[in-house]
Amino acid sequence: MPGTRKLGRTSEHRRAMMRAMVTYLLENGKIETTVSRAKEVRIAAEKIITLGKNDTLHAKRQVYGYVTKEDVARKVFDEISPKYEDRNGGYTRIIKIGARRGDAAEMAIIELV
Repeated sequence: MPGTRKLGRTSEHRRAMMRAMVTYLLENGKIETTVSRAKEVRIAAEKIITLGKNDTLHAKRQVYGYVTKEDVARKVFDEISPKYEDRNGGYTRIIKIGARRGDAAEMAIIELV
């Protein structure tokens, strides 16, 4: 699931990081990260939730191929996607929380609505 930001990583590292962050977001419902990473995670997470709304074999294979934990992928189809059945996108919220103390990177909280 491509994005537009490189985030200072190689393509393999960036893909692995996004998969891990999306999995953690879907598992816990909320993560704290930098604003640019949060914007990239939002793109991927909303695509996964939208796939979960379509309960076909192809959608399941795509979700199971992207999400790194099997129980979280099951949770997408059983709990998360049915909650957003009547909603056309906008499943996540990004709240800016200020600068990080060490390097002054702009931080944000991304959470499921």
